[in-house]
Amino acid sequence: MPVDSPLPTRDDRQVIDERLAEDHDRITERIAALERTIAELVESGRETNIDDEHDPDGATIGFERAQAQALLDKARTDLEHVGEARQRLADDPTFGTCMECGEPIGVERLLARPSTTTCIDCAR
Repeated sequence: MPVDSPLPTRDDRQVIDERLAEDHDRITERIAALERTIAELVESGRETNIDDEHDPDGATIGFERAQAQALLDKARTDLEHVGEARQRLADDPTFGTCMECGEPIGVERLLARPSTTTCIDCAR
């Protein structure tokens, strides 16, 4: 492979793997925190008067719970993407190739967003 190849080198792949591991740990911690937040909100909801449709706290708790659930869903999706990227990195010698156009993604983009599957042009 030429020195100026846009595909990641062995050293690049190691750095990408380390970043994916860090992302995995960070997202796992975020999921645990969001799950705790949702449990606390559910508990708070049990303590409020949910029969009063005009209770501003009821609406706030419901909104906060929906927001936390959306963040939790996004974090779980992010964790899934990180797992898929780690699998591709381990198993696929063409890791770093855009899944849309087949062109190299670019090492800089992979280092910045290690779980990405598209080049910058296809991401637009």
